[in-house]
Amino acid sequence: MLKELSPLLHLNAVTVTGRSWKENLRGVKGADGKVIRPLQRPFSSTGGLSILYENLAPHSGVAKPAAIPPHMMRFRGQARIFDLEEEACKALIGGKIGGGEVLVLRYEGPKGGPGMREMFRASQLIRGLGLEEKVALITDGRVSGSNRGLFVGHISPEAMEGGPLAIVEEGDLISIDIRAGRIDLEVLPDEIDHRLKAWRPPRPKVTKGYLALYAKLAESAARGAVLRGITNPTRKGSPDGKGIGTKRS
Repeated sequence: MLKELSPLLHLNAVTVTGRSWKENLRGVKGADGKVIRPLQRPFSSTGGLSILYENLAPHSGVAKPAAIPPHMMRFRGQARIFDLEEEACKALIGGKIGGGEVLVLRYEGPKGGPGMREMFRASQLIRGLGLEEKVALITDGRVSGSNRGLFVGHISPEAMEGGPLAIVEEGDLISIDIRAGRIDLEVLPDEIDHRLKAWRPPRPKVTKGYLALYAKLAESAARGAVLRGITNPTRKGSPDGKGIGTKRS
C-alpha cells in the first residue's frame, strides 16, 4: 500500500526504522491492482467519509457514503425525537417507526452522553427490522464504521451545547443530501431563532465523578471531543512543560 502511495509521500523523511521512506520501500513490489488498486484507478472517486453542514450541523456532521443505498443519497422525512438511545430502541422494537422518518438521537454527544456513546443498538435494530433503506438516523453521538444505511453522526454543536439539534420538534421536516454535503432543518430562520432563545439545557445525566468533570470540560466533536484546558506535556506549547497529561488505557 505504501509503495502505491509513494508519489504522495515525502520520501526523504526519516521513519521510526531510522531509514527514509525511500529506503524502506526500495525493492517493494507495487500493488496487484485488485485488492490494493493503483492511484489511477481508485475504488471510488470520492473519499470514504462525507462531511455535512448547513443549519442542522453548523460545525459539521459525518456520514459514510459507501454504506448508504444509492436511492437514499438524498432523503427527506419527518423527525422522530429521542433524547436517549434507549428510547429510540423501545420505539423500534414496538413497531412505532415507519418508512420515511428521520430518527433524531440527541443529548448523546461528548457533553450530553456524557462521553459520546456509540449509537450501535439503534442502528442495528434499524437494520434487523429491515428499515435501513427506509429511514435515516441522525445524532450528536457516535456512529460505528460497521453500520449500514443513512446515518449522520458527530453532529456539532451537540444538543447539550444548545446546537440546532436541541430544538428540532416531532414532525419537523429534515432533508439530507450526501453528495451536496447538506443536512437541513426545514424550519423558517425566525422560528429557529425563537426556539434557540427559548431553549434551556436539561439536567445533566451524570452529576458526580470523572464523567461529570468530562461533561464540563469536553470540547465539541468537531474539535475532537478533547478536554478543554488540559495540556498534553508531550506536545509542544505546554506552558511549563508540566501540563496535565492524559494516558490511554
